Amino acid sequence: MSLTLHGIAASRALRPLWASTELGLEFQHVPTPFGGGATRTPEFLALNPNGHIPVLVDARPEGEVVVWESMACALYLARVYGRADGVSIAPATPREEAEALRWSFWVVTECEADALTVLMHRVAMPEARRKPELADAAEKRLAVPLRVIESHLQRQREAGQAWLAAERFTVADLCVASVLLWARASRVLMQAHPLTHEWVQRCVARPAYVALRREG
Repeated sequence: MSLTLHGIAASRALRPLWASTELGLEFQHVPTPFGGGATRTPEFLALNPNGHIPVLVDARPEGEVVVWESMACALYLARVYGRADGVSIAPATPREEAEALRWSFWVVTECEADALTVLMHRVAMPEARRKPELADAAEKRLAVPLRVIESHLQRQREAGQAWLAAERFTVADLCVASVLLWARASRVLMQAHPLTHEWVQRCVARPAYVALRREG
């Protein structure tokens, strides 16, 4: 078996790259950018007809498995290559599996677009191109789902669990943090949701994430 990951860490491909690194997997990394036409070649479109990164290719004895959509890639890696031992990032119980699924879908549906808007219009785009009013509106919308995760983290803390799904960092944390780390560009949101901010900071302090960001 061999794994190949197409994408770059400065994109949603961070998610499967981070999951693979946390799991200690050997994989071939094809650093495919999202611009410049790299995802529009016939070869790439044969892997993902949507023309987006990431793409995960898992060459297995029973046949090649191709996965796209970044959250699906990360969850696939945890499910197929993780160990349900209560140590790995892979879910070890049905509850942990449910938490990983629901929070991953939740963060894409409820947070991703607005978190990206905040990132782009607060820090990432050249200042002349930023539109603060778009960031302001996105922050107001994000306040609603952030109250949801803030309350969940409070309940987890009261139950003696420091992470989203368990007492340890799991793929649930990885998937959600990969989106909410963009919202750190909003000082207002982070100050209003201190448990969420502290949790995101712990996620991005993990050696696997730090190593990926260092590599670019």
